[in-house]
Amino acid sequence: MQPDLTQEILELVRLTSTNLPPDIEKRLRTAKEQEASGSAAQGALDTILKNVEMARQNSTPVCQDTGTPIFYVHYPEGWSTRILREQIQDAVVQATKKAFLRPNSVNALNGKNTGNNTGDEHFPSIHFEEINEDEPLVIELMLKGGGCENVGAQYKLPDSNLGAGRDLDGVHKVVLDAVFRAQGKGCAPGALGVAIGGDRGSSYLGSKEALFRQLDDTNPDSELAALEARITEDANQLDIGPMGFGGKTTVLGAKVKGLHRLPASYFVSISYMCWAYRRRKMTVLDGKVVYR
Repeated sequence: MQPDLTQEILELVRLTSTNLPPDIEKRLRTAKEQEASGSAAQGALDTILKNVEMARQNSTPVCQDTGTPIFYVHYPEGWSTRILREQIQDAVVQATKKAFLRPNSVNALNGKNTGNNTGDEHFPSIHFEEINEDEPLVIELMLKGGGCENVGAQYKLPDSNLGAGRDLDGVHKVVLDAVFRAQGKGCAPGALGVAIGGDRGSSYLGSKEALFRQLDDTNPDSELAALEARITEDANQLDIGPMGFGGKTTVLGAKVKGLHRLPASYFVSISYMCWAYRRRKMTVLDGKVVYR
């Protein structure tokens, strides 16, 4: 019989909202050390890190905009996605009542807020993937704020205005253009999830999937690994800096994913993630739950 994981998922939501992952916090601390002493950039990062510590200690949201809950569920063969969806939705409702999430789900037509972070089939956003029967259930969660979502972008190559062709150099150009256009509006320093290819919808989806990677991992594709490093290095030369105050750290990292495409289309989609880079996952095997 499929277990009831509502309370375990509630804990996943709490942990994601209130406890920034170690790789993100480590990169923020490194960024603070690199900024000039007494600068506005260092002051912004110092405030951010104090906020991170207080949120963890008090079990309160890291950011007042707790964002869109985006779940990726890798479920063993034979599990019911209907039941899992109901448990996830129930956990989200409970998390909202406990103030781990702010009520964010607003009807686009009449402006009515549901008050519990549920709405149509897309809020919260839940994606399912079936895996082998003997593999563990894995639920990944990302909370993506509205400010950083607003500065995401999608480009169609070639782009004559930017001199960007259908190659990795062209990808590099449009990603830097997106960062420059964002300035500090996405609550920099942020992270970039980039998808190359796909259609308009799958490309944006892929750019968000890339953000589930650890900041300190290495892309198995050597060309994409080099592109990620180049984007990060060059973006940090733009002098936008934390919250747009100028400085050495505009982005914490870039993660790139390649997708198949039609010959007629070459999309590059960029999902920008703010410094409150909230993502966690839970693994369930033989009744044991592990959070990372």
